[in-house]
Amino acid sequence: MDKRYKPIGKESEKFVSAIVERHSDIIEKLNDPVFLGMMVSQLLEERENTNRLIKNLMNKIERLEALIKEKPITGKIEETEEWLPEIDKEIVSFIKERKRVTAKDVKNKFKYKGTNAASARLNRLCNMGLLTKKQVGRKVYFTYKK
Repeated sequence: MDKRYKPIGKESEKFVSAIVERHSDIIEKLNDPVFLGMMVSQLLEERENTNRLIKNLMNKIERLEALIKEKPITGKIEETEEWLPEIDKEIVSFIKERKRVTAKDVKNKFKYKGTNAASARLNRLCNMGLLTKKQVGRKVYFTYKK
């Protein structure tokens, strides 16, 4: 048995012996300097590719940070509402009228086929900061954020 392996106990000695026997061709290759050189060359190439990817990602992040600094978020809801699609404007005005609504209310009013689409619209408006959402029991109510 090779002196590089120092198994503990008889069971692990059998295990290491089985591995060495099965993979003796690979172990022989690891002693070949040409094979090791090829492996190191491939590792260096992969590292260069990874570094290139990280550099590109960092450049994109820096550009996004610069854009954010150029155009700070004002937080004014009225300005955000101007740029909404027509259906979203109608949903917001419907919520202003009713004070609070559920996805089912929006589904019925705007004739959506299912509540999933209405819920997705409402959640999007909530994420934009136009609405607040509160769960009461199994129902989720959306209200206009003042």
